[in-house]
Amino acid sequence: MNFSRDKLVAELSRDEGRVPHAYKDSEGYLTIGVGHLIDKNKGGRLPEFIIDLLLEYDIDAKVSQIKNALPWAENLSDARQRVIINMVFNLGITGFQKFHNTIAAIKAEDWDVAAAEMLNSKWARQVGPRAERLAQMMREG
Repeated sequence: MNFSRDKLVAELSRDEGRVPHAYKDSEGYLTIGVGHLIDKNKGGRLPEFIIDLLLEYDIDAKVSQIKNALPWAENLSDARQRVIINMVFNLGITGFQKFHNTIAAIKAEDWDVAAAEMLNSKWARQVGPRAERLAQMMREG
């Protein structure tokens, strides 16, 4: 087919709308973006490559937040950086910054205390095995 993709994008964006969050369309089905059906009851979904793009975008955003708020984290081992990114991904930077005792222990390189403090939290009770894995990574580096 030979058509103007730019014109079609503009037309569909105008006609469908550009919505950066999930919403119910006129038939009540979950949709996102420019009329992209994501309601599993109607066979909708996000393609894997879009999920990967969103994940990469989110990781980059969290890393940027960490660099700004916790510049000392750049000096940690790969595993410990991944623990912090994982927690910020789950809690947000503000939520992670409430882990005062964990952060103090990380800065002091007291990995056992940092791991124990991670596990001694409402977050750990909520995420269960995830907290156990991340605490072990924090301990072992």
